[in-house]
Amino acid sequence: MDNPGNDIKAIDGLIAAYMSQPVEVEKVKAVGFIPAREQSTRFPGKPLADICGRPMIMRVYERAVGSLLLDNVYVATDSGEIFDMVCGLGGQALMTSREHPSGTDRIAEAAVQLGLDGMDIAVNIQGDQPLFDSVMIEEVMQPLLSDPAIPMSTLIYKIVNDDEITHPNAVKTVVDKDGFAMYFSRATIPFFRDLKSAPVYYKHHGIYAYRNDFLQKFSALPRGFLEQAEGLEQLRAMENGFRIKVVITEKDSIEVDTPVDLERVRAAYGKII
Repeated sequence: MDNPGNDIKAIDGLIAAYMSQPVEVEKVKAVGFIPAREQSTRFPGKPLADICGRPMIMRVYERAVGSLLLDNVYVATDSGEIFDMVCGLGGQALMTSREHPSGTDRIAEAAVQLGLDGMDIAVNIQGDQPLFDSVMIEEVMQPLLSDPAIPMSTLIYKIVNDDEITHPNAVKTVVDKDGFAMYFSRATIPFFRDLKSAPVYYKHHGIYAYRNDFLQKFSALPRGFLEQAEGLEQLRAMENGFRIKVVITEKDSIEVDTPVDLERVRAAYGKII
């Protein structure tokens, strides 16, 4: 499978090409969105959890604005408290409906509020990964910058922690020979019937890039059976025949799903600030 996400020279070339688009041609805009809802079923109040003196959502925001490709970054939220906190700390935020079933639907509304054009790129950045590396934004955008026919892309990471192979919060991914996703599951996939070779598993990182015209189509689709069964919004696209380009990243980050995860992140931040 192709692995352009690990080719730093390719990423640098795309950044240079993007930044030098001719002024007479309207430049494609790239906007990062961090969806944040008020209530989390697994961890209430998670976006406002303190990490070494800053709320978690701001730790994510501060890393996202370090991307060389994003023209703007916004927190898209249904919470007045989160909105006020982000703006009060110098960030940008947009208020969105409480009715959205997923982060993708939330940023689709935010993109409409900003008036993004159809070919503009929206990047969905997970608000519960405060240690993510901003280079992952360049990696996930690369397929859309390279091929205007690709509507959506995401990242995966080769699992090195055996606990993640069976943990349902680590979403596994299988990919075809051309680098497009075949399925995402909380179950352990693929199943290795013949163990003559060592099993290899890939974990999905929940960062996505979409063209805005596709993002609006996605949000208008009804929630799919598999999407609801697995609790994975990206399956809505696949159930409706859309392909998702996958890039392998060498970057991993801790996803905060529980207070225990939060303590791990706090300990890591304590070593780098």
